[in-house]
Amino acid sequence: MAGITLYDYQLDAVNQMKNGCILCGGVGSGKSRTALAYYYKLQNGKINTSDYFPMQNPKDIYIITTARKRDTCEWEGELAPFLLSTHADCNYYKNTVVVDSWNNIAKYADVKDAFFVFDEQRVIGYGAWTKAFLKIARHNEWILLSATPGDKWEDYIPVFIANGFYRNKTQFIDDHVNWDRFARFPKIESYRNTRRLIRLRNSILIKMEFNRKTTPHHEDVPVQYDISKYRAVMRDRWNPWENRPIETAAELCMSLRRIVNSDSSRADAVLKILDEHPKAIIFYSHNYELDILRSLRYSKGTEIAEWNGHKHQEIPTGKKWVYLVQYTAGCEGWNCITTDTIIFYSQQYSYKVSVQASGRIDRLTTPYTDLWYYHLKSYSSIDLAIAKALKAKKNFNEGKFIG
Repeated sequence: MAGITLYDYQLDAVNQMKNGCILCGGVGSGKSRTALAYYYKLQNGKINTSDYFPMQNPKDIYIITTARKRDTCEWEGELAPFLLSTHADCNYYKNTVVVDSWNNIAKYADVKDAFFVFDEQRVIGYGAWTKAFLKIARHNEWILLSATPGDKWEDYIPVFIANGFYRNKTQFIDDHVNWDRFARFPKIESYRNTRRLIRLRNSILIKMEFNRKTTPHHEDVPVQYDISKYRAVMRDRWNPWENRPIETAAELCMSLRRIVNSDSSRADAVLKILDEHPKAIIFYSHNYELDILRSLRYSKGTEIAEWNGHKHQEIPTGKKWVYLVQYTAGCEGWNCITTDTIIFYSQQYSYKVSVQASGRIDRLTTPYTDLWYYHLKSYSSIDLAIAKALKAKKNFNEGKFIG
């Protein structure tokens, strides 16, 4: 059987990795294979050889990932070259192999002396997932995988604790956090002793640097919106769909976005793009957008499939197709190398979600060199504000926008 082979940048990462590290690689960089290669090496396997070298009494391995990656068996494909499988009758070894979602992490809190891969890491904050993660980290070997590591120091608190840098959250706060004395609620004003924080982060962050063969082309497509309706909602704070006052900043933003995203010019723009790119993934945010996309008069023979909270259909395989994907449900955990085009029908509030969505077609195995991303945007104040936040690699803040 052929041996386990890695690209040079993946091999460099494996040689730098250690227990408790965060493997950081762009979407499509092969983090899953690199993580398994690290595990394989720890169990006395040999990398970049012509023949497969069996591991010696390998530890049980638990992979905690997204529900979608678990359900689509993406990790099963990554495990196969290592002769590992979640099915005992297909597993070459006698060890336990588990792939499960973050929702079920508490089930494994009492596991000991195993190896854990935490994929698309979710250990931010101090909820049930983080508490289970910290308990697992005390008794097992583990690594984290992330395409977009934390951009705030508090995002690293659980990982720092799991690595033994701090006893608990209280110690981290006492050592580094300056609170805003004038805020009406607990609000971090600044951090102190950041040199230590930088040093600790750098000690566990393993970056996979590689040159992609693809060239992404991000095109802004200008579309229209109903200015009079938009101004009326801004002025009157009235929900025209439910005929009642708008009560929160989130509801106001939702109403403004519905006016903007429902404009017929967006549908026209989608059809125009499909004339040039007959196979495309279309990302959208809300159900009313899905209703619009379902009702478009696509050219004859166009297949339509969906991935959202209600439908989990496969990507079409014909010569003309559209794959309608809801951001939250489908921004990660799958890939497509049969198209070079993504249309963003509406913008997403989260920078990380936007990056993950873009990465669905930017894979190491794609046959395309040029990848096309079409962002439908109006000149409304909310579209401009969202675009500005994403350009700065930040999330859109509804409260700040409303003022």
